[in-house]
Amino acid sequence: MSEMASWLDQVYCEDALAGLARIPDASVDLILTDPPYNLGKDYGNASDQQTVAEYLRWTEEWITLALPKLKPNGSLYIFLTWRFSPEIFVMLKQRMTMMNEIIWDRRVPSMGGSVRSYSSVHDTIGFFVGRKDYYFDLDAVRIPYDAATKKARSRSIFVGAKWLEVGYNPKDLWSVSRLHREHPERADHPTQKPLEIIERMVKASCPPGGVVMDLFMGSGTTAIAARRCGRHFVGFELNAEYCAIIQERLAAPLDADKPEKQKAVRKPAAKKAAAPKKPAALKKPAAKKTVVKEPVVKEIAVKKSAAKKAAVKPAAVKPATSAAEQPAAAKRSRAVKKTEPAEILA
Repeated sequence: MSEMASWLDQVYCEDALAGLARIPDASVDLILTDPPYNLGKDYGNASDQQTVAEYLRWTEEWITLALPKLKPNGSLYIFLTWRFSPEIFVMLKQRMTMMNEIIWDRRVPSMGGSVRSYSSVHDTIGFFVGRKDYYFDLDAVRIPYDAATKKARSRSIFVGAKWLEVGYNPKDLWSVSRLHREHPERADHPTQKPLEIIERMVKASCPPGGVVMDLFMGSGTTAIAARRCGRHFVGFELNAEYCAIIQERLAAPLDADKPEKQKAVRKPAAKKAAAPKKPAALKKPAAKKTVVKEPVVKEIAVKKSAAKKAAVKPAAVKPATSAAEQPAAAKRSRAVKKTEPAEILA
């Protein structure tokens, strides 16, 4: 342990190709690294601005130097872009066993992007192991079921089911928002990864008290995650400005990277929404008056129309007899006159 203390929990501000000589072989439980994607970004050097041939040759070089540092049952996670993941996966498959290709959905807003291809909104993560007895703690990274799911599985056959209590296995599609500029975790680094993702890898693939190595520390998220999860770390970073950021983050309290500031920012908005003052109650009496007046107006109109109809009826009730009906009417009147004397005599 005294031999390990010279390099343990250190981030060396130097090129990993040279610095790996500091690390004893078979001493690292997990390699977790996020190398440059060769997309032309400015990291203060030309590491992300190589030709395709140079980039692949450089990648194979650091892989060859880094893998001997892993323990025989160790694991490796590597962040990549889809542009180069096929070639780099082949390099690693020749040396290790590939367990998963994980897709990180960055939750990029649906705006902008290319008009000649589909918008790229994910990173590719390769999960590799050295041999069959590799360390993997699934229970440490299970995702709890929500209350509705537990209630739906409340029948007797599910009572005591471990999987229902401890949660489900994370899938190989991880939907975790990228760190926007106002995120409390965000440091001054263009491709910083969220703690949520890195901590999941550390908990699952590095035993408590084990060692995590990152060849391209960037903003130091791997070191922060290892410390928060009770693991040791070691890593390298070529850019002196990023090394200063790492030291500042490591010097902060353990809970400094928790996204609690987000809650504090959201509280004022919640208060405004909870106490709206609307004069809706004052308008209700006016609404009632208008409702009452409408039937009165209708009743008056109905009475007036009925009175007009009643006034017109006497003039309209005189049926006119047609020419065809006049002889029959005359006959009926004569018949009545003839019967009158007989009725009197009787």
